[in-house]
Amino acid sequence: MAHRLLVRRIWTLSAKDIRCLPASPATTASSSYSTSLQSSTARVSFLSPSRTLPRSLPHTSRREVSFNVQDHEDFTERVINSQLPVLIDFHAQWCGPCKILGPRLEKAVAKQQGRVAMAKVDIDDHTDLAIEYGVSAVPTVIAMRGGDVVDHFVGIKDDDELDSFVSKIIGQ
Repeated sequence: MAHRLLVRRIWTLSAKDIRCLPASPATTASSSYSTSLQSSTARVSFLSPSRTLPRSLPHTSRREVSFNVQDHEDFTERVINSQLPVLIDFHAQWCGPCKILGPRLEKAVAKQQGRVAMAKVDIDDHTDLAIEYGVSAVPTVIAMRGGDVVDHFVGIKDDDELDSFVSKIIGQ
């Protein structure tokens, strides 16, 4: 993410902005950074006044429909204490069915336009949460409302089944 922000920042600088950057001790101490900055200046300086870089990248106001749980405290704050119903996707990086179900589940949640949240929990990173919620196979999806488990399923479901599962959680 930091890399994307850095690339975006460099992309939005104009040739004039790059030439006017101050030479601080941090930039002069790092010869590789200094070299890359100079080469950036050389690349940008060929632009004529009529061809300048855009001031910002076009972006959509896409709201993320899911988030990765960082630790037990994050889980408590963002899942158990959530005002919205939350679907918890217990998955693993090595799990093939998880890689199929994850995007489908995100799509089903996105259709609800903010009426439900989705938390992703990697069982290898958060074994304690997997044990606490009785996850014995992945993918496992648990639906919570007000800190209570209201429904769950294990394995893959097709898009229609996922849509009805998510709608049922919202309607409860």
